[in-house]
Amino acid sequence: MMTETTKVGIIGAGGRMGRMLIEAVHDNPATTLTAAIERTGSSLLGADAGEVAGIGKLGVSLTDNLETALADIEVLIDFSLPDATEQNVELCAQHQVAMVIGTTGLSVEQERKLDKASEQMPLVYAGNYSTGVNLSLKLIEMAAKAFGESADIEVIEAHHKHKVDAPSGTAYMMANAAALGRNQNLEDVAVYGREGQTGERKQGSIGIHAIRGGEIIGDHTVMFIADGEMIEITHRARVRMTFAAGAVRAAHWVISQPSGRYDMQDVLGIKD
Repeated sequence: MMTETTKVGIIGAGGRMGRMLIEAVHDNPATTLTAAIERTGSSLLGADAGEVAGIGKLGVSLTDNLETALADIEVLIDFSLPDATEQNVELCAQHQVAMVIGTTGLSVEQERKLDKASEQMPLVYAGNYSTGVNLSLKLIEMAAKAFGESADIEVIEAHHKHKVDAPSGTAYMMANAAALGRNQNLEDVAVYGREGQTGERKQGSIGIHAIRGGEIIGDHTVMFIADGEMIEITHRARVRMTFAAGAVRAAHWVISQPSGRYDMQDVLGIKD
């Protein structure tokens, strides 16, 4: 007997992340691709999504009409740009279609709109969909709570030379997890890099540093440096498909949830 699968739509299906998401949906037996959306004017419009992703025909053509596509999907995966995501959230809320959002750089106002939209449909919003990263966040919070201010905390991240923002969203997530474990507000204790006569390290501060070079997909380390010992919690991404597979896992999970805003730790069942 054939089990019904989750109907998934993908925003930006012709881009690098979009192509990986198409493959990840295809590889997951619990999900089926039913819509692939690309920007208006793209030369890929009308092409088969599977062929665009290099996995063979899937019978789903790229379209630029999201509103029409929403009629045939249960959840939309959006890793686009903040302004585009804002519009997509409004449409999905109107049609009560669930969302998985990996767009970074949302403004405070745009995040408020996510909260408002989540009153009408369930959505998952995370800065990183890797299972390993989200497990690391839990460990970082636990370590920070255990050490308190008896250990100095430093967050070091490394990415490829083409990345245009720093620090990474994942570094912020890790630093915030550390601050949360110590009941701190990250904005009050964060120190971004050091140069010149900085003076002694301020107790309770959290250092955040960025490295750029080569083709590093994403390395993150959080150091807990106490007087007599040191612990490092490290995550290294080796293939970008890890993030796509996590987002698809979230897509299958979210459609069975009530309206509300969730993150990847909710998906993994490790949230307090």
